[in-house]
Order: sequence, then structure tokens, then C-alpha cells
Amino acid sequence: MFFVKHLRFLFLSTFIVFAAGCSTLPQELTANGEPVITDYQQWLDADPETQPEVRLGGVIASVQNLEDKTRIEVVNLPIGSDGKPDINQEPKGRFVAYVTGYVEPITFAKGRMITFVGETNMPEVGAVGDYEYTFPVMNVNGQRLWQIKERVVVTETSSYLYSCRSMYCRSFDYGPKQGRVIQEVR
Repeated sequence: MFFVKHLRFLFLSTFIVFAAGCSTLPQELTANGEPVITDYQQWLDADPETQPEVRLGGVIASVQNLEDKTRIEVVNLPIGSDGKPDINQEPKGRFVAYVTGYVEPITFAKGRMITFVGETNMPEVGAVGDYEYTFPVMNVNGQRLWQIKERVVVTETSSYLYSCRSMYCRSFDYGPKQGRVIQEVR
């Protein structure tokens, strides 16, 4: 009986740890209510006067500190359920996010990956270069800056050419290897 109780405790604690690990959306990106719009086109189609909550991300295009808030222009990329922008997708458009107070332009530098959660505000007309552009706007409640990490995966081509199980096979494995660089948002 003692063993069964401990086994149940072990199973329950393992399940709780596993379940907590599955909730991959960072705390700072949780919304105040449901539903939350996470699709750029769906946000464009929504009525801004109803002020739906949105969670969107992408690449920072510009940062401008104003008197009491900061205007951040973002090139939108689709985000996953974990809130990370998908760097393998094409941009879907641009939006403006207003953050209360001052943000450091070096930290929120052009080219950094970011995800915001906030309430919809009325769109504003601006420009991208000489092109007039209507930006959807959000007032930010939470944000998360991301980093792009790279890792190299090396493929040993010789192992595909012949099947060798001897300890001497490696001595003839000279020459360049093939590989690829994988970029991940973290």
C-alpha cells in the first residue's frame, strides 16, 4: 500500500510538471479576456470601435519615444500558439503598438523580434517611405522581445554511401561534411 501511494504521488507530480511545461505562452503575453485575435487579416477585418484584444508579433521597423508613450512600428509575422513570430513566413503587413512610457531604443532596436498583446485602437494614417499606409493600432498591455538563435546541424554524407559497423571505418572518412544552419526564435 505504501508503494502504491508513492507511485500515485510520483505520477501526479510528473503530470503536473508536464502540464505546466505544455503551457508555452509566456505570462507577459496573456490577455485580459477571450477571445484574442492572433491573425493579422482577422484584426484588419474587425471593427476597431469594439476594441478587441489582439496578440501579434513581428520585426520592429521603428521606435519613436513621444512625451508620455512610445510608438513602435512592427512588420507583422504570423505567430504560433507560443507567441513566437514565425521567421519562415512572409510578412502580412504593418501595425503600430503604443507602449505607455519610455522604452530604450537600443533594447527595442530595429530588426528585433517582438510580440505584443493589447487592445485595438483606431487606425492611423502614416507612410512607409513615400507610400501612404493605414496602420492598425494597439495599446499595449504586455510584450515579449525574442532572440534568434542559430545552430548548425552537420550531416555525415559518407554514412549514407556505405554501411560500415567496423571501428576502422572512421579512419577513411576525410573531406568536407554537409550541414545547414537552423534559425529558431527563443
